[in-house]
Amino acid sequence: MRAASGFLCIATLGVTLGCGTLKGQSLAPARLVNPSPQTRAELGRIVSQALHGIPVRLADDALVHDSDLIVERIPARDAAGIPVDGRALGKPEHFQLLVRGSSCVVIHERTGRSWTLASATCVPAPIDK
Repeated sequence: MRAASGFLCIATLGVTLGCGTLKGQSLAPARLVNPSPQTRAELGRIVSQALHGIPVRLADDALVHDSDLIVERIPARDAAGIPVDGRALGKPEHFQLLVRGSSCVVIHERTGRSWTLASATCVPAPIDK
């Protein structure tokens, strides 16, 4: 489990450093503060858009405790609840919330695309050591 945490940390660091500064403002890992239903809906729309319109279901506390969001595909199941295609081999999608000035920015790590959460308030996230 430690190795996986190290990989995510490196991937997160790579995104943060890869983006560097945008319009002269630095980016830092962030977390949401008291997200409203509007903020949760906006985040869901952004993640769905990043995944080419695939519907997503996010927890109410997504991005509240830390800056990382991992979205796994839900395998299709038959009437008995058994996965239709057997074992799912797809990789989860990783997103990160960053703060730039007073803006909350969501970055899709695989593509590097970013979106600003218009309805959100975020603060810098504590760095785990």
